[in-house]
Amino acid sequence: MTDRLRRTKILATLGPATDAPGVLEALFRAGVNVVRLNFSHGDPSGQARRAAEVRIAAQKVGLEIGILADLPGPKIRIERFAEGKVSLKAGDRFDLVASNDAPPGDASQVGVSYLGLPGDVKAGDVLLLDDGLMQLQVAEVQGERIVTTVLNDGVLSDRKGLNKQGGGLSLGALTERDRELIGIAAKIGVDFIAVSFCRNAEDMNEARRIAREHGSDAALVSKIERTEAIENLVEIVEASDVVMVARGDLGVEIGDAELPGLQKKIIKEALAQNKVVITATQMLQSMVESPLPTRAEVLDVANAVIDGTDAVMLSAETAAGAYPVRAVEAMARICLGAERQFQTETDYGKAQRNLERADQAIAMATMFLSEHIGVRAIVAMTESGGTPRFLSRFRASAPIYAISRHDGARRQMALMRDVFAINFDSRGLTPREAARGSIRVLVDAGLLAAGDRVVFTSGEHMETHGATNTLRLLEVGPDGRASGLGEL
Repeated sequence: MTDRLRRTKILATLGPATDAPGVLEALFRAGVNVVRLNFSHGDPSGQARRAAEVRIAAQKVGLEIGILADLPGPKIRIERFAEGKVSLKAGDRFDLVASNDAPPGDASQVGVSYLGLPGDVKAGDVLLLDDGLMQLQVAEVQGERIVTTVLNDGVLSDRKGLNKQGGGLSLGALTERDRELIGIAAKIGVDFIAVSFCRNAEDMNEARRIAREHGSDAALVSKIERTEAIENLVEIVEASDVVMVARGDLGVEIGDAELPGLQKKIIKEALAQNKVVITATQMLQSMVESPLPTRAEVLDVANAVIDGTDAVMLSAETAAGAYPVRAVEAMARICLGAERQFQTETDYGKAQRNLERADQAIAMATMFLSEHIGVRAIVAMTESGGTPRFLSRFRASAPIYAISRHDGARRQMALMRDVFAINFDSRGLTPREAARGSIRVLVDAGLLAAGDRVVFTSGEHMETHGATNTLRLLEVGPDGRASGLGEL
C-alpha cells in the first residue's frame, strides 16, 4: 500500500518496450495509474491486444488501471525522400509540394501531407520541421508549391512533423481517421479519449458526440498544443473532462520561452473549472537511454506537481526506452518528494461561489471541515466520480477514498490527484449501512485504524448520479466499525 501515499498520478505510454511478458505488471507495481495507447503508431488490432493485456495485468496485481486512447489528429508531415533523408544548408531553396502527385523528395523539394497548406501560409511565415530542428521561411506560394528558404543547416528525413510558427493552420482537429478510431476505442472499452490539436469547444463536443454514438462513456481529454487552443482555452476546458498540457507541438508553435508560463496558465484554468489536468511530453526524456533522470528533469516534474497537476505523463520513456520500469519508479519518487516538500494550503477565498449543485456544496463543506478539525481521511460514496473530483480540486492534506461499485468510474478516478478508488457494492444498503460497510473495507485494507476520524459523504438516495447531499463525521471504533460524531 506504499503507492497510496503518492497523490500525483502517473500516465505511461505503451509500446514495444512494454510488450515483453511481465513488464506491465512491473509498471503497475512501480506506480502507473493509467496507460496511454498512442493511436499515431501501430495498428488498431495491436492497440486492442495491449488493452486486453492491461486488463489482465491489472487484475493480477489488484489495481485500478485506466486506459487512454490518444487520437493522431491532423498531424502535418512531410512525405518521404528517395534516399530516406537529405542534408540542407542555410540559404538553400527548398520547396514543399502540396500534391498527391508529388515526386519522392530530394535536396530541392518534398511533398507534404496537408494539401491545404498553400492557402494557410504567406511570404515571411516560418515553418518548423522535426520539432523545430529545421526551419524554413516562406518566400512565395506558387499554386500547390510553397517556395521556402532554409534558415539553418541540418538533416531532414522521412515523415517529419511540420508546424507553422505562431499557429494559424485552418485544418480541423478530427480527421476521418480519428472518427473511425473513436469507434474502435469505444469497442476496446477505453476509459479516456484524447483529442489531438483541438482548436475550440466544438472539436471536443464533436468527439464526445461520436464517442456516445458508439456507446462509450469515456472521459474526453483535450490536448492543448496549438496557438488557437490557447486563444480558446476557457471554452475548451469547459467542454472537456480532462485537459492535457501537450508541451511538444505547443512549444514548437508558441516558442520555448513562453511554454513555462502557459503550462501554469493551463493548469490554473483546469483547476478553476474543476477539471483534471495532465502535464506531458519529455518529462524524463533522458531516461529513454539513461537509467537516471537529469536534475533539470527532476525539477521539471516537481514543479508540475507543485503547480497542482493531477498527473504527469511518460511517452517514449516507457514506450520505446531502455528502462521503462525505472522511469516510472523515478517519476513516482520525484512526485513523492515534491509532495513532501510542498505544504498544501487551501485558499477558500478562491473557491467557487453561487454553487448550484448540492454535491459541489458538500465537497466544499467537507474540505473546510477536514482542514479545521483534522481527519485521517475523506471517504466519498460515488456513482460517477463527480464528488471525489470536486473534493480533489481543494488539494487538502487528507487522502480521498472514493467508494464505487462501477469499474469504469473507478478507472477514470485513477487520474484524479489525491483520490484513491475502492471497490464496494452499496446496492440495497441504507446510507448508514453503506458507511459502515465501506469503512470496514478500508480498515481491512490497512488504510484506516481504530480511533481514526473521517469525513464521510453520500446521498440519501443510493445508486443515484449527482445525489451527494449528506456529510457525516465518523470515528473508527475498536472493532473497526464507524460510529457517528456528528452529521451535517
